[in-house]
Amino acid sequence: MSETAPPPLVDEDSPELTRVEAQMAMLAAKIRASTRSTAAGIDPTLEPFGLALLRVLARRGESHASVVADVLAVDRSMISRQAKLLCALGLVETRVDPSDGRARFLALTPLAQEKLAEVRRNRTALVHRRLGRWTAAELDQFATLLERLNEPD
Repeated sequence: MSETAPPPLVDEDSPELTRVEAQMAMLAAKIRASTRSTAAGIDPTLEPFGLALLRVLARRGESHASVVADVLAVDRSMISRQAKLLCALGLVETRVDPSDGRARFLALTPLAQEKLAEVRRNRTALVHRRLGRWTAAELDQFATLLERLNEPD
C-alpha cells in the first residue's frame, strides 16, 4: 500500500500565495539594491559577493577559505578570487594555516572592521533600517517563519 502526500493546505493559485510570492520578489530586489549600495559605501569597487564574504568573516571570525565557501554555498575558487580582490582593497588578510601549509585563513583587517561598523552605525543596510523598528517579539516571529521557509524539503 503506497502512501499519498496530504493535499496542500492552500491552492497554488490562491491569492494569499500569489501575494507572498510578489512580496518576496519585491523584498529580494530591495535587498539586492541595498547590498549593492552598502558594498559601494565600503569601497566603490566592492561587489555584493565581496560584502557577503566580509559579513561571514565578521560573524565567524578568522576562517578557512573552505569554511567560507561552505557557508556561502559556492566553490572555493570563487572565495580565492574574491579574497585576492579584498586583500588588494585592504579589507582582508590571509595567513597560512600552520597545520596545513596549503590551507589559508581569511580574516578581516582593522579597515574592514571599521567600515562594517560604520555601515551598522549608519544603518544603511535595508534589513537594519526596516527591521530595527520592529519589536523583539515581531523579530522572533519573523525569524521563526523564515527558518521554517528555509527548512530543507
